[in-house]
Amino acid sequence: MLHPAGEDAAAVANLFWVMAAGTVVIWLIIMGITVYAVLGKRRPKTERFADRFILVGGVAFPTITLAALLIFGLALLPDWVRAEPPDLRIHVTAEQYWWRVAYEGPGGESIQSANEIHLPVDSTVEFVLTSTDVIHSFWIPSLGGKMDVIPGRINLWRLRPTDEGIFRGVCAEFCGPSHALMAFPVVVHSADNFAAWREGEAASGIAQGNEAFIATGCGACHTVRGTAASGQVGPDLTHFASRRTMGAGTMPISAENLARWLIDPDHLKPDVRMPGYETLSEDDRAALVSYLMALK
Repeated sequence: MLHPAGEDAAAVANLFWVMAAGTVVIWLIIMGITVYAVLGKRRPKTERFADRFILVGGVAFPTITLAALLIFGLALLPDWVRAEPPDLRIHVTAEQYWWRVAYEGPGGESIQSANEIHLPVDSTVEFVLTSTDVIHSFWIPSLGGKMDVIPGRINLWRLRPTDEGIFRGVCAEFCGPSHALMAFPVVVHSADNFAAWREGEAASGIAQGNEAFIATGCGACHTVRGTAASGQVGPDLTHFASRRTMGAGTMPISAENLARWLIDPDHLKPDVRMPGYETLSEDDRAALVSYLMALK
C-alpha cells in the first residue's frame, strides 16, 4: 500500500509518510530531552522554568501537533456528497470464503463473475458491497483503503485506479478458518482493453464435453452461461479458465491444481462448503477437469 496505483491509495500513503515523519520528530525531541536530563549539568531550576516547560512541552506542543495531524487527515477524507455518477459500478457480495462479482453494463444488464475484478484505468469505480453471512472487509491496498462488508447492509466504496497492472485484493476482517485464503486478483486495463474484456466476459462460456459437469451435479451449484448449469450457490464458472486463480486466490489455475481441488477441497481450503469428489473415477475426473479448463 506504500506503492500506490490509485488516487485513494496515494492519499493513504501520503498520510502515512506525514505521520511517520511527525513521529520521528517527536521521538527525536523526547530522546533529546532524555539525554539532556541524564547527561546535562545538574543545577536547580526555577519554578518559572518548570511552569513554562510544562506549558510548552505538555500542553502547547501536543495540542498543536495533534491538531495539525488531525486537520491533515480530515482533509484526505473522500467527498461523499458528490453526486456525479461513477464510470463503472460493480456489485460485490462476500461469502465464506469467496467473492461474487457482478458488473453493471451500459444498458443496465448484469455480467456475473467471481473471485476476480477487472477495472478500467483513470475511471471512477463504485463498488456496491454486501455480505450473505458474516462481516468481511473489502481491501485492495494498492488502490485504496478498506470498507467493511456487512450482512443486511449495503456499503458504497469508490476507487479510481491510476496505473495499469495486476494487484492483490484481500478480505481484511477475520471471517473464519479460511479468512487468509479469501483473496482476489484485480486487473486494471486501458480503456480499450477493458471494453474488449467486458465484451468477452458477457459472452457465453460454452465448451464441448459438459456431460461430466452435468452428470456430477456441478450445475446445481454453479452457472455456466449458455448451458443447463444455472446454480447460484457457488461461483459463476462461465469463464473459469480465463481467471488467474482458483479458490478465491488460493492457488493458480491449472489442470493439476483443479484435480487436487476436486478430490478434497476442504484440505486445500478449510471449512469450504464445496463437497469433495474423491469417489469419481479417474476418467470422469479427467473429463471434468478438461471441460473446466476449456471455459475461456
